[in-house]
Amino acid sequence: MAGLNTRPHRGTAGVRAHARIAARPDGRGGTALPVLAGDGPLALRRTRGTGDEARVTVVGAMSGPLGGDRFLLEAEVAEGARLRVGSAAATLALPGQGGEPARYETRLRVGAGGALRWEPEPLISVRGSDLRVHTRADVAAGGRLLLREELVLGRHGEPPGTLASRLTLRVAGRLLLDQDLACGPGAPGGWDGPAVLGGHRTVGQVLLVAPEFASRPPEPRLLGDTAALVPLDGPAALITAVAQDALTLRRLLSEATAAAEEAMAAATGAAAEAPGAAGAATGAADGPAGTTRADARPAGSTAR
Repeated sequence: MAGLNTRPHRGTAGVRAHARIAARPDGRGGTALPVLAGDGPLALRRTRGTGDEARVTVVGAMSGPLGGDRFLLEAEVAEGARLRVGSAAATLALPGQGGEPARYETRLRVGAGGALRWEPEPLISVRGSDLRVHTRADVAAGGRLLLREELVLGRHGEPPGTLASRLTLRVAGRLLLDQDLACGPGAPGGWDGPAVLGGHRTVGQVLLVAPEFASRPPEPRLLGDTAALVPLDGPAALITAVAQDALTLRRLLSEATAAAEEAMAAATGAAAEAPGAAGAATGAADGPAGTTRADARPAGSTAR
């Protein structure tokens, strides 16, 4: 994470950092955090939540990731718990000394009846950097997830570094999405062409998982000229967007997320009106929602 502190000298091997969050019901209608631990650049702070939702902010204690660094961030939300995670600032991928790529892995697990909103600030790929990002999400049947990812290719007026991003989603043990996107020097040719980013400087996605989408997924739709919502083959949906700057990208993703949540609310209402379904959707509208198909990836990315 980007930060103001000076990085201690670690040679060319890079820094290893591991942070863990565990959320559990506290028995009083709220959410407890029995595990909240970070080291090195990954500092975790509990911030004020609302209702039964706990909130955590990732704070950059050191600069990075730099070349050769290895970061791992894990969050587990147990059945009935609700957690929202954000970050205090954008993450800067920076060049390192030894020429090795940096790696940043995020592992998210959501139990049945649990809800997680994962909404970090953008990741900025600085010129000369080389970063491999992999976000894995495993959601149990009945769990809810809203995951936002925003990538910015270079600071103002500079070309990007090398950035490879992978997103993997499993729901109830079933693989629904596994996609790659590579940008910058060394990426497959055409990444900046009309079939992929089309000259845009930012790309983002929102991944939504909600039980309601199993029976009534949202309709695939274009959301303006540079954003789309597509249902996945399961209780999930994927929103993708490209833009020229981070502010426009955030606006596009926010508007698209609102549209997906409207679809979820409609699905909840339909389920409640169905014969024998009274009470089946109680409280569903309070959680994150959304779904997508494996072909709902950013143009030019690769889905497995």
